[in-house]
Amino acid sequence: MKAVILAGGLGTRISEETHLKPKPMIEIGGKPILWHIMKLYSAHGVNEFVICCGYKGYVIKEYFANYFLHMSDVTFDMANNKMEVHQKNAEPWRVTLVDTGDETMTGGRLKRVASYLRDEPAFCFTYGDGVADVDISASIAFHKAHGKLATVTAVMPPGRYGALVRTGDAVQGFIEKPRGDGGWINGGFFVLSPQALSRIAGDTTSWEVEPLGSLATDGELMAFEHRGFWQPMDTLREKNLLEELWLSGKAPWKCW
Repeated sequence: MKAVILAGGLGTRISEETHLKPKPMIEIGGKPILWHIMKLYSAHGVNEFVICCGYKGYVIKEYFANYFLHMSDVTFDMANNKMEVHQKNAEPWRVTLVDTGDETMTGGRLKRVASYLRDEPAFCFTYGDGVADVDISASIAFHKAHGKLATVTAVMPPGRYGALVRTGDAVQGFIEKPRGDGGWINGGFFVLSPQALSRIAGDTTSWEVEPLGSLATDGELMAFEHRGFWQPMDTLREKNLLEELWLSGKAPWKCW
């Protein structure tokens, strides 16, 4: 099975980092968040990726072009123009990088890589800026079992504010940012059948609006509930949170 990852957005809300690189290349623990997402899928046996590039896509291409060197110990013999690799730690991945345009919307990017997916009975699809401890294998099994065109992982996001614990007008205590204070939302980590792509009109189509809306209206969209850890990286504060979790050795999404 293949996984499609969106990696072409501008990331304007974390411009402290994205003026130099695309958002999926922002590092958590010294590795791009894109790498963390791919490691999650790989832990569930998904090792073939189609990455939708756009803004500063050359940074992503250069990263994978030099991936072997990034992950290995190497000696450069400058005098003799030789390179000796001492340790090989490359992943078992096949990565296709597709330029889907700087201004293309999420649905349009997915539509542009349709030719790489037409022979797949189903494929995974997610955003390149968030991690979770979602059970990818279970979501794939769920999708195959219900037989509809699309599965979205439904999550309860971290709360934005603390909550009061009350009995009538009396306050007994406080709960720090309870999870799910806004209900279930689209957490990404989709499983789709290629036929779902026919709902996308073109480059200006947002996947989250017309295509998902029409799939839901026609009864072709099912929700896979994920009650565990889920965290997007939209701001520098969220990036720092993920960094702290990784450095603590207790990153919930690390399942490899």
